[in-house]
Amino acid sequence: MTKKVLVLPGDGIGPEIVAEAVKVIEALNREGLGVELEQGLVGGAAYDAAGSPLPERTLEQARAADAILLGAVGGPKWEPLERALRPEKGLLGLRAGLELFSNLRPAVLYPQLADASTLRPEVVAGLDIMIVRELTGGIYFGEPRGIRTLENGERQGYNTLVYRESEIERIGRSAFEIARKRGRKLCSVDKANVLEVTELWREVMIRLGKDYPDVELSHMYVDNAAMQLVKWPKQFDVMVTDNMFGDILSDAAAMLTGSIGMLPSASLDAHGKGMYEPIHGSAPDIAGQGVANPLATILSVAMMLRYSLDAGAAAERIEAAVGRVLDQGLRTPDIMAAGMQQVGTAAMGDAVVAAL
Repeated sequence: MTKKVLVLPGDGIGPEIVAEAVKVIEALNREGLGVELEQGLVGGAAYDAAGSPLPERTLEQARAADAILLGAVGGPKWEPLERALRPEKGLLGLRAGLELFSNLRPAVLYPQLADASTLRPEVVAGLDIMIVRELTGGIYFGEPRGIRTLENGERQGYNTLVYRESEIERIGRSAFEIARKRGRKLCSVDKANVLEVTELWREVMIRLGKDYPDVELSHMYVDNAAMQLVKWPKQFDVMVTDNMFGDILSDAAAMLTGSIGMLPSASLDAHGKGMYEPIHGSAPDIAGQGVANPLATILSVAMMLRYSLDAGAAAERIEAAVGRVLDQGLRTPDIMAAGMQQVGTAAMGDAVVAAL
């Protein structure tokens, strides 16, 4: 059966890296994968073309697709716009409109890149962490929010951190199920000693843990978790946390692997439909230069095949192909090391296709 994938290149380096991921999909299609690709607009590119960072047409396409492949959104060009029209609102709108509440961010260190990490090889060698981040609630979506003027004329910014029990339970079950398929260890990260909303978070996680006696549940305050990620990252298997903490911790974990350009992500709904994207941004400073690393986007395709399109064997082939390319010594500038061969975005994509 043909599966439909909506491709949203977005802004900055997005079109360049997505083009290489599409090459990989097309190569697998030639062998019978059966994925139909459709293009759409989101972010700054959508605003330029349609006056909105998330046109209704794009949302309709996304709802009709089996999965979405996204490049990146944003850039200084659109920063002067009012907040509701900025590219990032398109991304948030997709997450909310599709109820993509479970964000999976793996931090995996390829052995070929152990020297690229800023930590000692013995600290990070063999690193394989999955961070499960709640994506549609918390302080990024909470109301009320805004900037107001107080009676004395001083301005005050305010945001609301809020979670319902059902939202916590939903992300908790997602994390427990993922832990069951991995090392059966789940660390729930909160700030329950200070924030009442994460006190509730911890209570719900403890209650859920009784339904998963085969998974070892632990708890850690977010400040300690940040420290432990740098000190002893291999103690973690699966981590689950709220929207803001997950945003920060997953970027910290990314740098343990040597380059944020190597890490994919998935954002899933309750039925396994998802949006897949590299965790790095639009990198406008290098856009159009042909030097961006496409491997995170290509690995996002592997996650898409595994989690949404029921094509796990093809996903494994992509991951193995990336490993072979790294074995050949090919490197984009962000992961370049002495003795390696530097290549550009398109050459790296071509090499992965050849390795398939």
